[in-house]
Amino acid sequence: MAEKSDYTWTASHLLDDIHYRQDDAEKFKELLRLPGKKQGEASADAIAPGTILRGTIVEISKDFVVVDVGLKSEGLVPIAEFTDPDELVLGNEIEVNLDHTEDEQGQIVLSREKAARQRQWEYIIQHCEEGSIVKGKILRKVKGGLMVDIGMEAFLPGSQIDNKRIKNLDEFVGTTCEFKILKINLERKNIVVSRRELLEAERISKKAELLETIQEGDVCKGVVKNITDFGVFLDLDGIDGLLHITDMTWKRIKHPSEIVELGQELEVMILGVDKDKGRVALGLKQKEHNPWDEIEKKYQIGTRVKGKIVKLLPYGAFIELEPGIEGLIHVSEMSWTKTVNDPSEVVNKGDEVEAIVLSVQKEEGKISLGIKQTQTNPWDDVEERYPSGTNVKAEVKSLTNYGAFVELEPGIEGLIHISDLSWIKKVSHPSELFKKGDRVEAIVLSVDKESKKITLGVKQLSTNPWERIQDTIPVNSLVTGKVTKVTAFGAFVELDNGIEGLIHVTELSDQPFAKVEDVIATGDKVTAKVMKLDPDHKKVSLSIKEYLIERNRMNRDDIVVGEESSESAQDKTPAAKRRRNVRVEVEGS
Repeated sequence: MAEKSDYTWTASHLLDDIHYRQDDAEKFKELLRLPGKKQGEASADAIAPGTILRGTIVEISKDFVVVDVGLKSEGLVPIAEFTDPDELVLGNEIEVNLDHTEDEQGQIVLSREKAARQRQWEYIIQHCEEGSIVKGKILRKVKGGLMVDIGMEAFLPGSQIDNKRIKNLDEFVGTTCEFKILKINLERKNIVVSRRELLEAERISKKAELLETIQEGDVCKGVVKNITDFGVFLDLDGIDGLLHITDMTWKRIKHPSEIVELGQELEVMILGVDKDKGRVALGLKQKEHNPWDEIEKKYQIGTRVKGKIVKLLPYGAFIELEPGIEGLIHVSEMSWTKTVNDPSEVVNKGDEVEAIVLSVQKEEGKISLGIKQTQTNPWDDVEERYPSGTNVKAEVKSLTNYGAFVELEPGIEGLIHISDLSWIKKVSHPSELFKKGDRVEAIVLSVDKESKKITLGVKQLSTNPWERIQDTIPVNSLVTGKVTKVTAFGAFVELDNGIEGLIHVTELSDQPFAKVEDVIATGDKVTAKVMKLDPDHKKVSLSIKEYLIERNRMNRDDIVVGEESSESAQDKTPAAKRRRNVRVEVEGS
């Protein structure tokens, strides 16, 4: 006899319950033709229900089999309980279960199925134990799992069907598998089995065997069982291997799902084996020739190449030169003259473009390309086209706090710094003189080809009045001008040549006064004496006081007469009188 753990067997499907119909009673009586109690016959009352009896088939009808078990009358067994046609022979001895001693009609009720089930249970108890391996056929789906025929019905929980998630239990119905007995309940006469434990044990065994035999460089097949953002897990006949996204292809991909799908079989290369942790690193691209091996020879610096734009990012565009080889065109390499903030301003995904190889970094898998290098750099001869001192006319493109940018030609701009707008006027913002779109005349001051900068000036179109200031308005000369601003410390006066001079508060009058406003106002035209010149700091100091003192000294009487005779009705206001009293020389007073 084989060991219990090695025993496997199959049996036919057994029904759980049999229900007799009430209208079968008359058929029972007719078939049995009940005889009277014979001498030597056993009394059915003396035999407990559930006892297995041995009897002889004495009659076979369409629906029932009459069996003589040696009691006062024969018993009926439904013919449906006989799954083996060879058993249905008159005179055959069979085992039946005494279900009830008598039914409502006084008939003995027998069951062939219950007898077989009892014998099968006894056989399993004798030959199997918890942990034994048996073979069985999955019969049907029930709540929580499946029912399996192992000679009697056993329960297979859903969690014990497989070592992976099962979506549809129906696909297992009708299949024959091996199972491990997990639990035998003697009182309830039921058995719980597991298929998962056998599969898991087999997986562990295969994994240990595979880890011992595989080596780096081996090529094997695996099935994709899981796809993640960082890679793919493959089932290598019982062991999981990781195919990282960087080892899937020589070209760039965003997600592994771009080239593989669940359930797909792949042939991969073993890159590494960690026997302690049971991990295997796999590679797919390593089975192919590395296109980067001779990249430096194929794409030398300066080579003109063609490719298709495959990806746009904020910092540039990727161009596919060949399968697995991509290069980056940075936004700074897209135009000589235009500041490109986004690559879509120049190229679109799918465009076929030409570019120049700028650099190759083989180890990092990078190629830098440039589009602008396929065109003539307008800055190459900018010094010849715009030499210093050249007069130009340009359109104002933008205004900043420090100056105005003007376009000399498409892509070539120059800066007029705020300090180069006027020799004499203090400009706080270029918008005081220009607005966007204005055409202005300027002169080229300097050109920096390397930095792509051209400096322009507007004030340089005219002579610097400060260079000849000592000749045009020497110290002690008299000048006339208009008061442009009055402050607590004095008044600013714009002279005829456009230069602005300052009359300090102490130089406003030769007479005492309380406030500056008492002697001078914005808009007044005045005559003053030049006291000091500072061309380096662009300062002119003026004095009305000295002018009045000097004039009074030369012709006091004429000045007094002139002031009295020139007084008019509009000059009789208090402010005008105060100014005359302090002898400020204001034209028209």
